[in-house]
Amino acid sequence: MAKNAKISNAVIKRLPRYRRYLHELDKKGVDKISSAELSRLIGYTASQIRQDLNNFGGFGQQGYGYNVKDLHDEISAILGLDQVYHMVIVGGGNLGHAIAGYTNSYKQGFQVEAIFEVDPEAIGTEIGGVPVLSSDDLVEYVEEHKIDIGVICTPKDVAQEMADKLCFAGVKGIWNFAQTDLEVPAHVAMENVHLSDNLYALTFHMNRK
Repeated sequence: MAKNAKISNAVIKRLPRYRRYLHELDKKGVDKISSAELSRLIGYTASQIRQDLNNFGGFGQQGYGYNVKDLHDEISAILGLDQVYHMVIVGGGNLGHAIAGYTNSYKQGFQVEAIFEVDPEAIGTEIGGVPVLSSDDLVEYVEEHKIDIGVICTPKDVAQEMADKLCFAGVKGIWNFAQTDLEVPAHVAMENVHLSDNLYALTFHMNRK
């Protein structure tokens, strides 16, 4: 696949699900699996699975299927999970606490290096072993420590300002949990997580049952 090839966001969002199922199969000692068998496990059609994977090259063999471990590792590489990413969290409230705890316990190539806060009582403390620093030092810290990802967990009225600082300091991606859409330069990747949107989608499906 060419580096600049256009892959739909829907395909990209399905890749982690494939990887998760393949990881479980590998743990169970399964060596190979067909697209039809994977379809029955994961819920997508066999045709959809083949089309998704063909975006990145031919991983399966006719009459054999897919090697479970090899496909897991290939998808990991496609998702960029064959390297370590250094992160900072901006906003040390309940959500910041939770993300720091989850990310550092997940231990899958993501390392939270620092949390930034404006609350003077929080500054100088630690959250799960991660130092809480002053937001005034954000740009300098990100530049000095070559941070890859900034996680925004602030109130929405300051989120854009924090995103601007992170982009100026050189992050490559922003994971935005603030309840507002942010503007970032074209060279910075951004993923918005609007928790309320997911909750509202859940209630929609519940009331359709």
